[in-house]
Amino acid sequence: MKDFMQLLAGTVAMRPYVFAFLLAYLVAAVCHLGWRKTIIFTIIGYLIAFVSEYSSIHTGLPYGWYYYIDTTSGKELWIAGVPFFDSLSYVFLTYCSYATALLVVSPLKIWRWNLVTLETCRIRRSLSVLILGSLFQVFLDIIIDPVALQGRRWFLGQIYGYKEAGAHFGVPLSNYLGWFLISLLLILALQIIDGKVKGKGSQLSRLTTLPFRSLFGPALYISVVIYNLAIALFIGERLMAITGIFIYTLPVAIVSVLLIRRANRYSRDELAEHLHDYPYSPASGRKM
Repeated sequence: MKDFMQLLAGTVAMRPYVFAFLLAYLVAAVCHLGWRKTIIFTIIGYLIAFVSEYSSIHTGLPYGWYYYIDTTSGKELWIAGVPFFDSLSYVFLTYCSYATALLVVSPLKIWRWNLVTLETCRIRRSLSVLILGSLFQVFLDIIIDPVALQGRRWFLGQIYGYKEAGAHFGVPLSNYLGWFLISLLLILALQIIDGKVKGKGSQLSRLTTLPFRSLFGPALYISVVIYNLAIALFIGERLMAITGIFIYTLPVAIVSVLLIRRANRYSRDELAEHLHDYPYSPASGRKM
């Protein structure tokens, strides 16, 4: 147990950026879903990610053949040949992709000091959010994986590689197909947990009424993108960074225009359905 705690502490010390994103995820998800759903999804999401990675390094499915380079197992936590922090990263990448999809799909209520997505149980568990959220997560990996593959050139370290160099900055296209399939599974798991697990999300609390709470997840999403583009520039991979910027320019522009055009254009029925499902939403106008 002592060795485990030392390795866990070493993981945090070696990967502070991962745990900074994880902390941001916990704040955003607890505000949005409640602590019960957040904890359950964190555990289940990690297990799904770990199984997918363990499978791929042994069978090539679902990401294609790759391997981990065990150079830090004495300093940080590894589980069955997979770095703990790596599988854990899937959890916050899934949540912020899901929250961004909700921002795009849901009606919006905006006033001077707040913005609320008028999401409903139906919207949260919809096929549209499942597909769009999964695509958002794949687009994150399109930025992340080429940068991570160059880990020897920055503080990540060279922790993995592909048996055969792929077409996208060394990353094979099979990796992105695998990410889409696992992203579908992760977001579906989150949707099921949201529907089945009872929590205190309907009760008014200081967390649920934080201003601009609906933007916490999307802000985390953009932060992950900016972080990885900054690393690409830091290591001198200008083409990689420029390609990433081009990849995101159109989606960001489309989402921005949608948000502006849809702000406060919800119907009475949409607001009523939202308040029926989440009666203590800030959109109700209730005060603490």
